[in-house]
Amino acid sequence: MSERGEAGHSPSDGRGRLAIVVVTFGAAELLQTNLATIDTCALDAEVVIVDNFHSYPARSAVTSIAHQHGWTVLAMPANLGFGVAANEGVRQAEVLGCSSFLLLNPDARISTESIRELWRACESDPLTMQCPRIIRPDGTVWFRGGNLDIRSGNVRAGAVDDAVGWLTGACLMVHRDLWQRLGGFDPDFFMYWEDVDLSRRCLAVGGRLRMRQELTAVHEVGGTQGAVRASTKSRGYYYFNCRNRLLFATKHLPAGALLRWVIATPVASVRVMMRGGGPRGLVTSPSTVWAGVRGSAAGLLVALAALVRRP
Repeated sequence: MSERGEAGHSPSDGRGRLAIVVVTFGAAELLQTNLATIDTCALDAEVVIVDNFHSYPARSAVTSIAHQHGWTVLAMPANLGFGVAANEGVRQAEVLGCSSFLLLNPDARISTESIRELWRACESDPLTMQCPRIIRPDGTVWFRGGNLDIRSGNVRAGAVDDAVGWLTGACLMVHRDLWQRLGGFDPDFFMYWEDVDLSRRCLAVGGRLRMRQELTAVHEVGGTQGAVRASTKSRGYYYFNCRNRLLFATKHLPAGALLRWVIATPVASVRVMMRGGGPRGLVTSPSTVWAGVRGSAAGLLVALAALVRRP
């Protein structure tokens, strides 16, 4: 048996193999800072890096770091979005013989032992998706369960006291059996809301969502966005959050509920555009506001077209 196999698990323990799947957008330094701290040999885990194309120097840096650590790299020809890239990463992990998949942001860090606990539970309960409590580097809570208000389309994360309605894709453990039932992420979302969509479909097919409050990951929020200023988020954040709110509603809600979300769009979109910069950001960062307006318009076109087609 190889040294790696001895450090992790053996076929006799009845557990499938683990893969850690990380989607990057030229984030080589984040991989070194966060992913490289995990003792993958102790877990006998495969690591699959799916690199959405950013630039040739960034691609070279990601590939170099991956080769240093023995990680598999899937080089995407363009930026295909988070969902498509994650699906490709899981597909490669399946080829490598893995049955449990930890989807992990490059700007997130989690201990080897916490991963092991998530993995054990995943193999024993394959129809349950799991997520640890996620904190910021300063110790404040970023995510401890998501809630979705079906009436308005507002989402909450980090301060949820009632039943969990969705889990974040920033650090998500899922088993092959459930993943195959779901067909992975819906590529229509590109980025943002794909985890809300996946969670809702999980519940629809009889799966379960579980927050592991006793386990903790650390997320350097915004580390992958490339925002111009620390006080704002990226234009893509505003565009896709505004658009995908309505895309989600179009895919999941009956006509009456969808119409309510459409009517609530101006207020909901302003809430999104105030994230990161507050009311002042609406004045000092017109490019990100414009991105939110464009995203809202794109989502409204999709939703209104769906309403016209429905009886």
